[in-house]
Amino acid sequence: MRKLICLLFLGFSIPLFAQVKADAVKTFTLKNGMKFLVMEDSSIPNANMYLFYKVGSRNEYPGITGLSHFFEHMMFNGSKKFGPKMFDRVMEFNGGANNAYTTQNVTVYTDWFPVTAMETVFELESDRIAHLSIDTGMIESERGVVLSERSTGLENSPWNALSDAVNAAAFQEHPYHWTVIGYETDIKNWTKEDLEKYFKTYYAPNNAVVVISGNVKLDEVKRLAQKYMEPIPSNAAPKPVHLVEPPQTGERRVMVQKEVATPYMLIGYHTPETKHKDYYALDILSSILSTGNTSRLYSALVDKKQLATQIGTSNDETFDPNLFQIYAVTATGVKEADLEKAIYEEIEKVKKDGITDQELQKIKNQKLMQFYSQIETINGKSNNIGTYELFFGDYRKMFNAPAEYEKVSAADVKRVANEYFKKSNRTVGILKTNVEE
Repeated sequence: MRKLICLLFLGFSIPLFAQVKADAVKTFTLKNGMKFLVMEDSSIPNANMYLFYKVGSRNEYPGITGLSHFFEHMMFNGSKKFGPKMFDRVMEFNGGANNAYTTQNVTVYTDWFPVTAMETVFELESDRIAHLSIDTGMIESERGVVLSERSTGLENSPWNALSDAVNAAAFQEHPYHWTVIGYETDIKNWTKEDLEKYFKTYYAPNNAVVVISGNVKLDEVKRLAQKYMEPIPSNAAPKPVHLVEPPQTGERRVMVQKEVATPYMLIGYHTPETKHKDYYALDILSSILSTGNTSRLYSALVDKKQLATQIGTSNDETFDPNLFQIYAVTATGVKEADLEKAIYEEIEKVKKDGITDQELQKIKNQKLMQFYSQIETINGKSNNIGTYELFFGDYRKMFNAPAEYEKVSAADVKRVANEYFKKSNRTVGILKTNVEE
């Protein structure tokens, strides 16, 4: 009854809650190992297809860093039936759109389309998986594009430069050490053979999960999957990432010099992977610290003390233990050391005194509202289903998320703050104009 009252308080109707059931997702796996998750939703006449490939920069090694991101470019540059740039043109001609992104953990391709174009989308996707053109001329062209993207990103974004430095210091052995876009010297020296081997290994159908939501029928999705995807041969499963980052035994600090108006700061604490039991408590702690104007860090350091103009936290989904990050931009005339000290003071309050029941319930309400607003759309459905399937180990856990947040106590939040937010477990990065000051 308590959950239902909470839903009604947030303005959600009982029918919406009733629709969100794990058995609404239908699954099947092709003979080649490609897994499909299908959610029928007739609320709009459109559909989407999210293809999650279990490959990101964590699957690379020095010498081929950046290859995962590079294939995000190459996948649009021609295949057996559809030539360079034809993927986008055919998609647009059929009223659809697409996008893609690469992270440390996954590479994801997203297609949105009228349901009448679903067979065309299957044809497009299957052709580039089965017959991607790894042409020498196109490799060199895209190599230049990626080098430019890397240079521009570092030049224009203080956060990119600072984040790269912090990750490199925080991870000594694990492949989260290098950037998603890769090292410049690696980008310049990949060979065609490197690309062909990487593509064969990680773009095999048995290394992908496909999520389709919208005005579709399971039988039709299965028919098209069997027609277009099933003939693509599987490959040997990629080798697991076996490198484990050793426990950090002392604070690490890095300084980055870059022309900025005021210093930037990034503090990273090592925390467990998403499947870990502490994920939900850490996610709530992240919101307690930085979500909204009444959050701990924003209220104290931006609103009241005016030490920062921007402050936030991130606790992203990840396959392996990664970093809980606190980021901030100092206000004009403020020393970064004063801001850093004030951040630790707010953290110590949580570690010593915990959080209030009112704070906790507010964040739980926000998480519930966010969850249901996300899965109201077919894009939210597909993205969340795929995220839970990969990062939590089972899409069904998505439907348990509201209950998992509800189970988190104030004592849990205090416990994880004390367990992970230790000086010896953190890496601090400062970016400012003159690091000699």
